[in-house]
Amino acid sequence: MTMSKSSVSKLVPRVPGATRRQQYSASTKRALVDVAEELFTENGYASTSLDSIVAGADVTKGALYHHFSGKQALFESVFERVEDDASRAIQDALKGHRDPWEKATAGLRAFLTVVQEARYRRIVIQEGPAVLGYERYREQEERSTFANVLEIVRSVLEAGEWELDEDLQQTFARIFFGAMSSAGESVSSAPDPIVAAANVETAITFILAGFRVLAESGVELPASELPEEV
Repeated sequence: MTMSKSSVSKLVPRVPGATRRQQYSASTKRALVDVAEELFTENGYASTSLDSIVAGADVTKGALYHHFSGKQALFESVFERVEDDASRAIQDALKGHRDPWEKATAGLRAFLTVVQEARYRRIVIQEGPAVLGYERYREQEERSTFANVLEIVRSVLEAGEWELDEDLQQTFARIFFGAMSSAGESVSSAPDPIVAAANVETAITFILAGFRVLAESGVELPASELPEEV
């Protein structure tokens, strides 16, 4: 796969006020990320060389180093784009649902669709933790996916007559977020991702049904007992 300078320059729309040089620079960066995403998805991080990336984008290594400090920085840009695309897909699925249970189900199904995508499986789930490191990986994941989970959880909790402070809402969201992350990994690595996704949907839908019963029957949440100070 090669791209000429003229084709690279067409990868992004013209931005009013930007110079031709700025337009080309933006196009070059976009081309590098596009090619890197494809190669990281097909071959993995370790088996993808910078030479293959610049050859695919039809640019020089100098152009690559103008935008990125190295392969890891380029991978992080690819990771961010894949995560951002996933987050938007889930957010789009949440729109238009006033019923909290329908909203939660729509978000769950969108997430399960995302984790079956080849690029998400390879770049985010399989390669992300090792390449970025655990802390950086979680930071990126929470920046995108966690916001959607928090929105879903708040919607579900508001269906009941529960007055929960911000800390408790965050606690519920983090527990659910952990479950979703684990579910995503299991679907991604399953021999049959379609069957695995269906099983996850069944399990989480069952849990949501339990929440719905509690909300509609007016059951109060049990008060937590803090340890006595010595």
